[in-house]
Amino acid sequence: MAEERRPPGPDRAQLAKFAKTIKLQEHVVLLDRDGVINVDRPDYVTQASELELIPGVPEAIGRLTKAGWRVLVLTNQACVGKGIITAAQLGEIHELIASRIAAKGGTINRWYICPHVDADQCACRKPKPGLITQALTDWHFNPAQTWVVGDAARDVAMAKAGGCPVALVLTGKGRSEASQVPEVPQFADLAAFVDALLAGSITARHRKH
Repeated sequence: MAEERRPPGPDRAQLAKFAKTIKLQEHVVLLDRDGVINVDRPDYVTQASELELIPGVPEAIGRLTKAGWRVLVLTNQACVGKGIITAAQLGEIHELIASRIAAKGGTINRWYICPHVDADQCACRKPKPGLITQALTDWHFNPAQTWVVGDAARDVAMAKAGGCPVALVLTGKGRSEASQVPEVPQFADLAAFVDALLAGSITARHRKH
């Protein structure tokens, strides 16, 4: 799958005005990658042999796809900015993730990637909401009804800055960072979140599970 690098999009006021002119896309969920979809590594996933999907994730995304949800992945990948891997190599890793998910009937509809390091002071690196802005421009969803699922406090901060409800999974960094965001609904893993979402037992009004 092709990777996308884009300049910062319009601000939230512009996006809100734009949203009034088009039909909003329903049933979109925004997922972090490392620690939510695949096992997080302190030294990055740099090749296929280092990639390990979290158990139950392909099946969970398969359930979302079959239920008509669009699945977008929003991920910081400073390994590109640091020169550890190239954008093309990152794309190959994402193709592998997508193929494993597809084997269970799931689809990653788009990848949104920040390849920068903190020193770049970009608009897309979490906890800034630039990746949400990019996705919103493409998919025309209502942020207030679109869940972000992450495993870190920076995912929570991004979601709040972007006007989205957010859930924390206790995989990846989630267990160690849960105390930093006690107001956020918490789930054992992505599969547990998807079960609750599809069952209708969690909505944008929920703050704690």
